Amino acid sequence: MDDIPPPLPANPSRFMDQLRASMRSRHLAYRTEKTYCGWIKDFIYFHQKRHPLEMGAIEVDAWLSYLANQRHVAINTQKTALNAVVFLYKHFLHKDLGQLAFTRTNKGRRIPTVFTHEEAMRVLGFMEGDHKLVASLMYGSGLRVMESVRLRVQDVDFAQQCLIIREAKGDKCRRTLLPKALLEPLRIQIDLALSIHQQDLNEGFGKVYLPYALEKKYPKAATSPAWQYIFPAPNRAKDPRSGVIRRHHVGEQQVRRSVARALAKSHIHKKASCHTLRHSFATNLLRAGTDIRNIQELLGHNDINTTMIYTHVIGIHERNVSSPLDR
Repeated sequence: MDDIPPPLPANPSRFMDQLRASMRSRHLAYRTEKTYCGWIKDFIYFHQKRHPLEMGAIEVDAWLSYLANQRHVAINTQKTALNAVVFLYKHFLHKDLGQLAFTRTNKGRRIPTVFTHEEAMRVLGFMEGDHKLVASLMYGSGLRVMESVRLRVQDVDFAQQCLIIREAKGDKCRRTLLPKALLEPLRIQIDLALSIHQQDLNEGFGKVYLPYALEKKYPKAATSPAWQYIFPAPNRAKDPRSGVIRRHHVGEQQVRRSVARALAKSHIHKKASCHTLRHSFATNLLRAGTDIRNIQELLGHNDINTTMIYTHVIGIHERNVSSPLDR
């Protein structure tokens, strides 16, 4: 349950616990919470554990400049660090930082690694079971690994042949493609998941985790088939927040390790990971002539510039540009 936030004290007194409580009141994703808290701790330790209330724009500028000049972080990494301290001061401490004047990093964003269709299918060919289906959704539907493992029965619309991604990055909801090749495998997987759920019910369990206190609003939802995870974990475990024994979804890290093993077996010598399958979804759509705005919507990007990075991946050969040596 590595994506479930641990419980906080009812009346938190420690600074970081109060900060985490503030983040959860705003429904920040747990991964965002962990990332922001990590950077805020880094900021505090950089200034010899001074309390943030004793610091301000000068100290923030010094830290962000240090990240650029000494740690040579990438642009997006520095932006994330900036977002973390802005949240700290604006939303938690309610203190205006004013105009910041830090050194911006000049380490550009890297072009993402992508697979050809043949490479992607070779990687999937060395996988099996539910992990293969999770990876197939990353390549066939453009899902992030966490979006794949979090899918629930109600998120698959077989009639419309689409997936509804409800717990996406930034707490956004979107629709994306459901490949025809995955219709039958998903039906089989859902039948298996509901069979496991029925067994849990028969043994006195069967309540699945629901976000945002939905269990209080809809008491029967936690045991309904619609809310069950499509990729249930092999074993039940204690929910660290409530102490309830329940079955969570399959672990993100387990899928990552399966993809890493498949990459090794496929002998594809690229710096690749689960996210490469999502990148490959986007680039192959672009190669097929799909409008960049549609790709942005399918991927769930806020900014079109984030999606535009894929035009740099496919740009050269698809424009009929060739080396003079090959003429």
